[in-house]
Amino acid sequence: MDEGLKSELQKAGIFTTTLNDLYNWGRGNSLWPLQFGLACCAIEMIATSMSRYDLARFGAEVFRPSPRQADLMIVSGTVTKKMAPQVVRLFKQMPSPKYVIAMGACAISGGPFKQGYNVLKGIDRYIPVDVHIPGCPPRPEALLHAIMTLQRKIAQDTLHPSRRKEEEAERIAALPVPQHGSHDLLPPKHDVLWHPEPVQRS
Repeated sequence: MDEGLKSELQKAGIFTTTLNDLYNWGRGNSLWPLQFGLACCAIEMIATSMSRYDLARFGAEVFRPSPRQADLMIVSGTVTKKMAPQVVRLFKQMPSPKYVIAMGACAISGGPFKQGYNVLKGIDRYIPVDVHIPGCPPRPEALLHAIMTLQRKIAQDTLHPSRRKEEEAERIAALPVPQHGSHDLLPPKHDVLWHPEPVQRS
């Protein structure tokens, strides 16, 4: 619609939109997080849900006890190799469309414990992460900013995703839950998700 006509209609109290924008507005402003606190960052996540920060402004104040009722997983804290299969299993149980926020240095890269034999060096080796929040631990304001970033990302979605997006979603859904091997998780990463840039050494 022409912006001039849209402006004139708004002056007359008539607001227009598209079904796609309305759908994304509803999804972005009614996120139901699955509270998945694993370590220190969980304290900051819980603080964000309190009245001081008013997470209800973003429609995300109802933390769900079941992955079947959630569309946002907030992975906050150190992910150990013993816990990683449970994270992946819960992610696979969430209905689509679903989103993931990796909160804190540990969830992103292992943080100060990355040299530990039992620490996963980033949850994005096994599940797709939409927003990363750096920090040790990040402040509640950082989680609010991440939710706003996710809302902007959701606003770009379409009701009818492209075939490429559908194929990618099918590949991710088909990824197996990692199993405990004799020395490490098998597979150590999912190549569909984890393909870092090669490090240039001089």
